[in-house]
Amino acid sequence: MLYYSIENEDITISPEQIKKAVIDCIESAGPGKPLLIIPPDITRVHSGAGTITEMIWNEYRDKVKDILPAIGTHKPMNGFEIDRMYGDIPHELFRVHNCRKDIITLGKIPGSFIEEVSEGKLNYEWPVQVNKLVSEHAGSLIISVGQVVPHEVTGMANYNKNVFIGCGGYESINKSHYLGAVYGMERLMGKAMNPVREVINRGDRLFGKQLNILYILTVVATGPDGWPAIKGLFIGSDIECFTKASSFSARMNIKIIEKAPEKIVVFLNPFEYRSTWLGNKAIYRTRMAIADKGELIIIAPGLREFGEDKTIDMLIRKYGYRTSWKIIQLAEKNHDLQNNLAVAAHLIHGSPENRFSVTYCTDSIREDEIRSVGFDYAGLQKIKAKYDLENLREGFNINRNGEEFYYISNPALGLWIAKNRTNMKQNK
Repeated sequence: MLYYSIENEDITISPEQIKKAVIDCIESAGPGKPLLIIPPDITRVHSGAGTITEMIWNEYRDKVKDILPAIGTHKPMNGFEIDRMYGDIPHELFRVHNCRKDIITLGKIPGSFIEEVSEGKLNYEWPVQVNKLVSEHAGSLIISVGQVVPHEVTGMANYNKNVFIGCGGYESINKSHYLGAVYGMERLMGKAMNPVREVINRGDRLFGKQLNILYILTVVATGPDGWPAIKGLFIGSDIECFTKASSFSARMNIKIIEKAPEKIVVFLNPFEYRSTWLGNKAIYRTRMAIADKGELIIIAPGLREFGEDKTIDMLIRKYGYRTSWKIIQLAEKNHDLQNNLAVAAHLIHGSPENRFSVTYCTDSIREDEIRSVGFDYAGLQKIKAKYDLENLREGFNINRNGEEFYYISNPALGLWIAKNRTNMKQNK
């Protein structure tokens, strides 16, 4: 059921209003129950979920038994990141999700269903997997907190993705991501209902009934001060809160650009983006905007690696960001990609498909390494000298050389689509 819903394009929802709504809904959904909180990690620092998690802990203290960040394949958070994301919550409450271990399989979705939703492209079982801790909290109130925003795998982020993918097993992550990549991310981004979401929803309906989950979903947009602000809050125990949040997010977070920019410049905050596994969000979220033969410049001062773990990093270095058809061919022939389909999906997501170029700007990874995976390279200081980041505004700018470009300070906050790009799959 839907416990609470508020949306306002013009006014930021106040912390006091958020706190009251959250506490009232918790008291309605699971009064007196122990609590497991599942928030996102530092890569969603602007979601408001860290502040909401801290609100819940401040109110319930001893009833909060565990906090399990839904990191999926991301690196575990360090102490600095925990403090920055969640404030004063004691570190000992946080549990580390390991998608390769500590996993329980609740059931399986048959290959025939995957074949149906993938339009005949794939046929494999999808395991409904969660961290064992989630299953152990079947008698608790499980609070899943997060932001709904356009997403390259599930169309719209969060809701039960937070539980069954963010806290899921490596196999479930692999197969869901590959399904979305093969189906075509430009066909599903910004859409609440799509093949990947259908699979997750089916697994939830069939095998997640024993879990008492309360979803707290935010919609975030840029506030009047230029910083991310919560504009929508949706709290419920079923899909209604997600569909309402998705509808509002589509209005707030999908940016329609009147003309396709020849050049897009994206800045990646070094506190959030340390790898191309994360940083390629700059590609996912702008690929439907940039003009043919255009250039995407990604300014990435925090970039340190390609993958979030050694296996993923090695595979990215081995295969690189090639065209979709080439990666699909490689996945059919190579066992290492077959066993790591999320990597194959990521390589597809990060490929400019020979339609536009991608230039990564960093001083922390060598030029030859960047070029070896299929991207162009520029030194960080050279690019900073060309683009005055401190004085850029969101949208179209003109630099001192008279060059027009489109600037995005945080690709996590939206999806950009050019109005005049009539050949995009999204529009079919």
